[in-house]
Amino acid sequence: MMKIGLVSYECRNNDIEFNLSQIKKAFKESNVDLLCFGEAFLQGFGTITSDYNRDIKMAVEQDSKYMDIIKKLTIETNTSVMMGYIEKDKEDIYSSYILIDNGKVLHNYRRISKNWKEYEKTNDHYKEGNNSDPFNYKGYEMNITLCGDMWIYPKRFKTNGILIWPVYVNFDLDDMEANEYAKQAQLAANHTLLINSLSEDPVSKGGAFEFKDGVIYQKIELSKEGILVVEI
Repeated sequence: MMKIGLVSYECRNNDIEFNLSQIKKAFKESNVDLLCFGEAFLQGFGTITSDYNRDIKMAVEQDSKYMDIIKKLTIETNTSVMMGYIEKDKEDIYSSYILIDNGKVLHNYRRISKNWKEYEKTNDHYKEGNNSDPFNYKGYEMNITLCGDMWIYPKRFKTNGILIWPVYVNFDLDDMEANEYAKQAQLAANHTLLINSLSEDPVSKGGAFEFKDGVIYQKIELSKEGILVVEI
């Protein structure tokens, strides 16, 4: 059995130090095997400005000092982490979701849909990935999709295992809305974990959900920090 914690905590734009403190808090307050944070949690979803010279300085590499701090946490706590971040790879920028276990990067997914940026304004250094294949983590099949990926390319994320779906949603994920997400998720997987961070700018009321067979199985309260624990 594995315990997964879906972390719906506040994150702030352009405030890596605060967001990193939130990550540390989740490690301290939880007792799970794997923590999953929201889309672009490390820097905040609204950090992309379309000004390349500014954005490339805000993006972080997989071996950055911030990632080193998180890698160390996974070793000290024996807890793995999945987290959204704006990734720098040489001169290029991606919206990515990383899996770190025992101080090592096991998987790094790059969003395949282009709606994470104002693509009519950005240059060719703002890029998308092309790999949406499932992967194995500690004997469990998993796949990752980021926000609009699942609405635009649902069939590319088919898995017989767990689908991890970090999103940024700027409206209330009430039961009616969440059920639409649950139905969409079922196009790819029968078991999906959705994570939405809290933020004031842009506004997001957060929330975390476990979907099974296209319906809500469990959830946590909106507009309040919390960790939804899922056992698989």
